[in-house]
Amino acid sequence: MLEREIESALGKSVKALGGLYWKFVSPGMNGVPDRIIALPGGLTVYVELKKPGEQPRPLQLKRHQELRERGHLVYVIDTLEGVHAFIQEVYIHGV
Repeated sequence: MLEREIESALGKSVKALGGLYWKFVSPGMNGVPDRIIALPGGLTVYVELKKPGEQPRPLQLKRHQELRERGHLVYVIDTLEGVHAFIQEVYIHGV
């Protein structure tokens, strides 16, 4: 399983729910999460995508923590099962 396959599955799932699925690029700021997801109802979430078993780099973990300290939701997804669990948690259960 490649990271791009997980990314594609997540994008399709988010779009099917009426959400926005944007690539997050921040010039001059390395380590930011890969995607910003904006779901109906006002929920915005940051997602770091990895290939199965891969962990975020230390700088990525620092950026995730900075966001979480400010009340933002950050998820790391590395499997198709993780995509399904994410959709269940943030959309159906409303976090």
